[in-house]
Amino acid sequence: MFLPPKRSLAVLAVPLVSLSAAPAAATAVPQTAAVQEAVHAAVPAAVPAAVPAAAYAAPRLATLVDVRAAHQPGLDRVVFEFRGPLPARRSARYVPRLIADGSGRTVPVAGDAILELHFGGATGHDTHGHSTYGPSRETFALPAVIQVVNAGDFEAELTFGIGLSRKSSYRVYTLTRPNRVVVDIKTPYRTVPVRTYFLDSRAYAAGRRTYTAAVSRPVVPPSTARGALQRLFAGPTQAEYAKGLRFVASGATGVRSVVIRDRVAHVRLTGSLRGGGSTFTVADEITPTLKRLPGIRWVKIYDADGRTERPRGHSDSIPESLEP
Repeated sequence: MFLPPKRSLAVLAVPLVSLSAAPAAATAVPQTAAVQEAVHAAVPAAVPAAVPAAAYAAPRLATLVDVRAAHQPGLDRVVFEFRGPLPARRSARYVPRLIADGSGRTVPVAGDAILELHFGGATGHDTHGHSTYGPSRETFALPAVIQVVNAGDFEAELTFGIGLSRKSSYRVYTLTRPNRVVVDIKTPYRTVPVRTYFLDSRAYAAGRRTYTAAVSRPVVPPSTARGALQRLFAGPTQAEYAKGLRFVASGATGVRSVVIRDRVAHVRLTGSLRGGGSTFTVADEITPTLKRLPGIRWVKIYDADGRTERPRGHSDSIPESLEP
C-alpha cells in the first residue's frame, strides 16, 4: 500500500491569533475576514501524494512471435518464442479433445493424442488483430508431432494443441535470450517412411498429369495404413504448401476406420462427402497413398453411412457422392 510522506509539525502548526484586545466579558470572539483568511492560508489542504503513472500501467504481455518444431535424438522439440517477458503462467496436459476458448467448440487436430498448452499473460496478435507468429494451424513431418493448432487467443490467454502420433512422456521448460517455452516429447518407438499424395495445384492448373505429388512421412508400425491417412488429412507442411501442394478434403473430416482384407483396403470416412463436380477429389489422394503400402492392391472408399459403389470384389470403389 502506498502511504504519503509524513509532513513536518512545523508545517502543520497553526498561528494563534491574539485576543488581548477583546473585552473581558466577551464569550465569543468573532473573527474578521482577514483573520479567517490568515488561518486558512496557514493550514494547507490535504492533497494526496502523486502516484507514478507506472503504478497504473498494465503489466507487459508476452507476445508470441514464432512456433517451430524439429526432431532431436530421442525426442521431438516444439518451441514457442516470445517477445517481451515469458508468459506469467504456463501449463500442459493431455486432453481427449481440443476445445476452443470461449466458444467451447471442438477444434480438429490430427493425431492419436493431443497435448494442450496454455499460456497466461500472453497474446498472439497485434493491435489490429493480426497474428504475430504465423498460421494458426501448422503441420510437421516428425515422428511424434503431426500438427500444432491454435485454440484460443483472448484476454491475454493463449491456448495451443499439439497433435501427436501417440501419447508419450514430455517435459516443459523455459529458455531466455530470446524468451522461449520449450516442449520436449519423447519418441521411444520406431517409425517407417510412407509416401502420401497431395494435389499439385500448379500441375492441375496447367492441365499437366499427373495431378498429385508424393511427400515422405514417418508413421508408427504396424498401423501404417491408418498412420499414412492420418498424415494425409493433416495436410502439407508450410514448405510443401509454398510449392503448391494442397490437401483436397471433398467434405471429409477424417478417417473412421481402415480395414485390410484380401489385399483390399476398406476406408470409411467421416463428414459430408461431395465431389462438387470436380475431376479431382479426396479419393485421388487416398488411393495412391494406400496402394504404395505392402499388401494393398485395391482401395474401396465409403462415406459416413458406409456406402460405396462397388463394395464387393477386387476393384477400386468410391461413394456416389464423390462422382463428378
